[in-house]
Amino acid sequence: MTKTRIYWLCQLLGWGIYGFIQVFLYTIAQGFDPDQVIGVLYQVIYFIATTHFLRSIIIRRGWLNLRLSYLIPRLLITTFLLSGLNYGYLLIIEYINNSISRQDLMFLTVLINTLGYWVVYFIWVIFYFTFHYVERYNKSLKAETAAREVELKNLKAQLNPHFIFNALNSIRALVDENPRKSKESITQLSHILRNSLMSDRKKMIPFMDELKTVMDYLALESIRYEERLVTKFDIDRNSGKFMIPPLMLQTLVENGIKHGISNLKHGGEISITTIVKRKQLLLQIRNTGQLTKAIDVKEGFGLANTSKRLELIFGEAAKFEIKNENKNTVLTSITLPAIDYSMREID
Repeated sequence: MTKTRIYWLCQLLGWGIYGFIQVFLYTIAQGFDPDQVIGVLYQVIYFIATTHFLRSIIIRRGWLNLRLSYLIPRLLITTFLLSGLNYGYLLIIEYINNSISRQDLMFLTVLINTLGYWVVYFIWVIFYFTFHYVERYNKSLKAETAAREVELKNLKAQLNPHFIFNALNSIRALVDENPRKSKESITQLSHILRNSLMSDRKKMIPFMDELKTVMDYLALESIRYEERLVTKFDIDRNSGKFMIPPLMLQTLVENGIKHGISNLKHGGEISITTIVKRKQLLLQIRNTGQLTKAIDVKEGFGLANTSKRLELIFGEAAKFEIKNENKNTVLTSITLPAIDYSMREID
């Protein structure tokens, strides 16, 4: 069942129960009155319409992401205004039915009824926000589970004997030929292993930290592929303001080398470009090669988990795409919103 259907089911069921209770209590107190039933029906319809309007305000103005100190005053004022309008709506109905009295217009009567409706609206608000906070918490748990799964599997991939064997062999070849370079390579390898071991403890890391790990990885791969691997970087200076899932960039770069450059006799080029625009980070990874068919991101471990992690963490605010940019280049693009560590959007 979709979220929209759940919402409308809760709306109709919740306000229907409210209407039934109103009629039931009135019947016990004064007996059954068809006019009272019709009046309650009008009231239920009004509540459904006004709470749906309130929901649209909450969504459009991003109140779900506000701190409580900013959220509560907005909700108090808005629900109180709706409560006043609600009582005004009932007065209009009574006027049309010629049942309005002077007592209905007295200040104390207006205030008591308005406060009564305000309590009803605020109960609705509590249920609505509780539902979304619980849903957000569940999404956070799912994101953490998916992140841990991909990180642990990436750890296994990076710590596998084949990777370490190739890296150490490349470094060994440099020991006599270029001792200084071999020392640098050992340091780069240690950085990769350390970051991999620590990455499963973090949900998000600064983009520049991830980029440093990837640069160490590409430096080691350059020893292995020599002139067959060319690397380029064009990094927007504002990229450091963004947080990304750990090992996400690493996974995509490995994918480009493994499925693209390593299969080419003369090797190729891999480039990483970032563009910051309108509080979004556009991350582009280009590698020499060609997709033999349209890749479904649900296929393949690295792509599937990257897509799933982005969906769970950022929702529809993130975009992920891989395609042939031209006859010689594969382009992987990711668009990320600016968020802080607690997953709130930056103002």
